[in-house]
Amino acid sequence: MNLGKKKKLAMRTLHVGSSRIVFLESRLDEIKEAITKQDINDLVKNGAIIIKEGKGRRKVQKNGKSRNMGNVRKKKRNRKRNYIILTRNLRNYSRSLKAEGKITKEKLSEIMRKIRNKDFKNKSQVKEYLAGVKK
Repeated sequence: MNLGKKKKLAMRTLHVGSSRIVFLESRLDEIKEAITKQDINDLVKNGAIIIKEGKGRRKVQKNGKSRNMGNVRKKKRNRKRNYIILTRNLRNYSRSLKAEGKITKEKLSEIMRKIRNKDFKNKSQVKEYLAGVKK
């Protein structure tokens, strides 16, 4: 008897591949009667359908290594890219201030040093810093 449709239903219900599902030969009549996901779940509980263990290294548990909140890594590339964009913007802004004559050469080098040390998060902080220095 062809139980291909039943196997597909079991695959969808149990979220496993077809090679891991085994029907017991002695209980094929019950399996043939199953038409809903609940019927398939009941047959698994009763032992008419057996799910084999997964093959390969994926089933082997890692040696106590867990990924908790402290172990979550941030994406390095995005952080670096954001840093580059911010640094370029701030440096161009400070150079334009020097060209306009609003700051001196010494003040420019000081601002560049602060930009490199990530003291400023945006252009408005540079403006606040300059306003505070002038007063």
